[in-house]
Amino acid sequence: METTTRPWRAPRFWLFLQVLARGVVGTLARLRVTGDVPEALRHGPLILAANHINPFDPIALTAACRVRRIAPRIMATGGVFRAPVVGAAMRASGHIRVDRRTPGVGLALDHAAAAVADGSVVLVYPEGRMGLDPGMWPERGKTGTARLAFASGATVVPVAQWGAHEVLPYAAPRGLLPALARAAVRRPVVRVHFGPPVDLTGIDPASPGAAARATEAIIDALTDALVPLRPDEPERPRHVDPTRPTEDRRRHRRTRPDGPARG
Repeated sequence: METTTRPWRAPRFWLFLQVLARGVVGTLARLRVTGDVPEALRHGPLILAANHINPFDPIALTAACRVRRIAPRIMATGGVFRAPVVGAAMRASGHIRVDRRTPGVGLALDHAAAAVADGSVVLVYPEGRMGLDPGMWPERGKTGTARLAFASGATVVPVAQWGAHEVLPYAAPRGLLPALARAAVRRPVVRVHFGPPVDLTGIDPASPGAAARATEAIIDALTDALVPLRPDEPERPRHVDPTRPTEDRRRHRRTRPDGPARG
């Protein structure tokens, strides 16, 4: 699919929500944004691939994108779109619905590819869910992000975030109010880093296993971007959320021997 240079114009409502998210994050945490997106890609077409560890991190990512003057369209689970108020806000903002475990789940990729072709920045979670890795490192990814990159021809930029798990519990809304009160007093540091574009040039989309190899490259790049955000927590996080389950089933193993020593 060929991309165009016509940029997607974010609805004013979505721009307002980004400003609101910046205020919410500033009240509950200290946001630190590092890295950037090349100017030529800032307004799309572009794919942002982010890790997902906590219910608060979409708000942190929204605020960080506001800091970098990026207004992405977010691929989010259908449950969010069905929620009262939030669902209406997602639709009004132009975000992309993903109905997982349904026959129509493949339509989300078509819609995302069309959005990128129209010049949008699309933010995706390549892990396909909130990660459950015991060390809170990126899990083995789903191939949807790689297939979106192949279908659209757009650049993929990894966006790593760390610290959102100190603001809200995994089980939110259970325990929401006490957690918000603690965060407002402590204001933990939430870090977001925009890494360099993922190099997928050596992967032929038509070759067998191409999507799997590209997915590994994307998760490797996301891990690279996360490493400097948690230098004192190389294996396990200091802050342990008792409501968060863990599992090793989808543990990501690095494909490059020269990468950071983890996994």
